[in-house]
Amino acid sequence: MELPAYSVSELNEAIGVLLERGFAPRFLVDGAVVKPVLKKGHLWFSLSDGDASIQAVAWASTVARLSFRPNDGDGVRVVGKLNFWGARASLSVQALDIRPSLSTVLRRFEQVKQQLESEGLLDPALRRPLPQRPSCIAILTSVPSSALADLLRTAKQRWPACNLRVVPIPVQGDVEKRICAVFDQLETQWQPLGIEAVVLARGGGSREDLSVFDGEDLARALLRCPVPVVSGIGHEDDVTIADLAADYRAATPTAAMVALLPDRQQEQQLLEERGRHWRSSIQHRLEQELRQWDPELRQDQRRALLQRNLERRQWQLHSQRQLLAALSPQRLLQRGYCLLRSSEGQLLRDGSTLSAGDAVEAQLHQGVLSLTVQTWQPETSEVS
Repeated sequence: MELPAYSVSELNEAIGVLLERGFAPRFLVDGAVVKPVLKKGHLWFSLSDGDASIQAVAWASTVARLSFRPNDGDGVRVVGKLNFWGARASLSVQALDIRPSLSTVLRRFEQVKQQLESEGLLDPALRRPLPQRPSCIAILTSVPSSALADLLRTAKQRWPACNLRVVPIPVQGDVEKRICAVFDQLETQWQPLGIEAVVLARGGGSREDLSVFDGEDLARALLRCPVPVVSGIGHEDDVTIADLAADYRAATPTAAMVALLPDRQQEQQLLEERGRHWRSSIQHRLEQELRQWDPELRQDQRRALLQRNLERRQWQLHSQRQLLAALSPQRLLQRGYCLLRSSEGQLLRDGSTLSAGDAVEAQLHQGVLSLTVQTWQPETSEVS
């Protein structure tokens, strides 16, 4: 049998064709990064699993898009393809994306946690109490998202009188600086906006996806925030550095809103119970006073004194009833008023932020109207 004959170029070309036909165009490979070097914008490194290694490269165009830049020894998962240079018969993995492995994410989590603990910044004694009945809160999450929809729905059910200010933030990739910038703005704007608390939320995902909330800079931004911060990140079993730095850690975005806002039905029941207690207390007190009066007092004096005490108690009870009525937006809706909300669920107090074509919702006594803005005419006052 005659053996096939090749020139070096032909042999290398044949090897390249064989690899191209027999290997997947895209694949995942797990390993540890060894000696990464950045040259002319390209990232060169080796991938090793302890038993074998292979050269890898991420071209400059890919490096610019990476959300994670590995260091020596970091465990990674690489999305790549094979590169074969026929002139030198050189084989390497071309990295199309580089993601941290779970071990790398957890190691960095522990490093940041230990640093903050050494400074005493994660002491539970530093956590601030949440406002009892906030009138305005800021929601920091991605827009649109299922997490935001859950937050808005829960807030509307529990405490619709609270004004919600939705602040869009990125929650995936190398975005820690952008989230920190939002907290920097809150440090100067929370008072003019009337913000009493902040919810930092993100829906479910892998622990690697949540690593954006493990940054030291973000933790320090949360600790500097002038109002209490509630975190609702990922699932119940996921704990990030942001959760440890927040004033209250909720298992999910929905649980964050439940922790922050009271239940209006429970509040109404509580006020009704107090009203019944006060009425019983007033009746008991009046009976005691009647028994203690001097029997020689004239009947009209007794009646006048009783009337004054009764009016004082009734005025106190009336004030509590007014508070109960004020807590229910339905009272205004029954009188013909409506609540206007933007498409993000925010209560609208004026139309200066709206434009023609914007969608709004009008909540009436027995339903909700979906409306589209045609024009906005600000109210003017004439000076006579």
